[in-house]
Amino acid sequence: MPGTTVLIASPLEPELVERLASAVPEVEVLFEPDLLPVPRYPCEHGGTKPELDAAQAQRWSDLLASAEVTFDFDWRDPAGTARNAPRLRWVQATSAGIGGFVARTGLDQTPITFTTAAGVHAVPLAEFALTGVLDLAKGIPHLRAQQAAHRWERYATSSVRGRRAVVVGLGSIGRETCRLLDAVGLDVVGVGRPGRTYDVPAGVRVVSTDALDEVLPSAEVVVLATPLTDETTGLLSRARIEGLPAGAIVVNVARGQVVDEAALIEALTSGHLGGAALDVFEVEPLPASSPLWDLPNVIVSPHSASTLVSENAALVDLFVDNLRRYLDGRPLRNTYDATKGY
Repeated sequence: MPGTTVLIASPLEPELVERLASAVPEVEVLFEPDLLPVPRYPCEHGGTKPELDAAQAQRWSDLLASAEVTFDFDWRDPAGTARNAPRLRWVQATSAGIGGFVARTGLDQTPITFTTAAGVHAVPLAEFALTGVLDLAKGIPHLRAQQAAHRWERYATSSVRGRRAVVVGLGSIGRETCRLLDAVGLDVVGVGRPGRTYDVPAGVRVVSTDALDEVLPSAEVVVLATPLTDETTGLLSRARIEGLPAGAIVVNVARGQVVDEAALIEALTSGHLGGAALDVFEVEPLPASSPLWDLPNVIVSPHSASTLVSENAALVDLFVDNLRRYLDGRPLRNTYDATKGY
């Protein structure tokens, strides 16, 4: 497939662009960083949007119009992609969860193929889940408060070994979370889609989503690692939160809309839940008025638990592999399915 033009549409280190161009010399790589947002922290793909003058805006339009493949979505007018990039056949996203975005922008109604970054963020998000469980179960918030008060008072803590953990969602993130929790001795139950088999450690029991209400009442730890779909919106409802054992810990690395946040706050405030480690929220950025900021048994992460300083290198490795597949006419990895929402 000669003449394939690839546009880098979000911030990327020049050396990684060179690695991409060298690895797949058959494609023409278009990269003009002055026309892209400026990242505010390592590996950010949003960033501060530049104010393009007329000439720069025209140049970006010309680049889009010539692209057959893009690395990430058009930052200026994603909803107009089909119109502004008539040659575009495929977008490699930099996020694993793109369902909400493509639905809001109408991109799911276009013939463009989208591939996600599924798998790239599995390890950091699973590590965040494990960190949250250990932090809350071992009483680290109490220790921080005691340290701040210069108070030396011995106390008794608890163990995570033997606790029942229910991991909802068995994509790459959920499977890696199961592996880590199993490794430190939790009794792990994974909840996956009916009729599917999953590669999880031998000690992890797998049930289908049909059995969710059977396993949640015994879940001392709940980790949410599902994509956001019509089926998962509001999945951890008020009734399910109230049905969790007293002192249970909730970890959310899925999307904020998967949880009834008001009910979660009430359960955390009342002491029914032992704590929560949250990387995602119903409204982002989390409003300053949210009680979650000030609850001592809550870890607030600004939707950044997935971002490693080495993330871009992993994304480029995935993109190179998919470009090879694209050029060879083979199936792409992580193809987004609009009917499923992931």
